[in-house]
Amino acid sequence: MSLDETDRRILRAVQKTGRISNADLSEHVNLSASACHRRVQRLETDGYIRDYVALLDARKMNVPSTVFVEIRLSGQADETLEAFEKAVARIPDVLECHLMAGTADYLLKVVSENTDDFARIHRQHLARLPGVLQMQSSFALRTVFKTTALPV
Repeated sequence: MSLDETDRRILRAVQKTGRISNADLSEHVNLSASACHRRVQRLETDGYIRDYVALLDARKMNVPSTVFVEIRLSGQADETLEAFEKAVARIPDVLECHLMAGTADYLLKVVSENTDDFARIHRQHLARLPGVLQMQSSFALRTVFKTTALPV
C-alpha cells in the first residue's frame, strides 16, 4: 500500500497527539469522521501505526540522567550476539540497544537517577553482560532536541 497525502496528514497528527479523538482528527485532516476512522484502521492493520503510547516525564519519574554506552564485544559469533542481546533486553534501565557499524558493536541508551545510580546499573547489570570486551559511557549534559516523530 502506498501512502497518499491524506494518510501522511493522519500519521503526522497521530504522532504528535496520539490521544486525539477521531472527530478532532477528521477535522484536522479535513475528512469525514467515518472516512478518517477507516483510514486509521487501515494504517493500523497495514502496520504503519504500530502502537499508541504515553511518553513519561523522565524528571518526574526520577531518572533525569541519560547515558550513552558504547560496547565492544569479544567476538561476532551469532551465539555471542544472541546472548548479549537477550541479556541486555532484560535490563529495565536500558531504553534502547542498537547493533552498530563502526568502532562499537552496540550503543545503549540508559537512564538513571544520577551518577551513583548509573554506577549501580553498571555494577549490577552492564558489567555482567556476556561477551563484553570494552565499555565506554558518555553522560548527556542536556537534551537539546528530542522527538519520537518520524518524518512523514
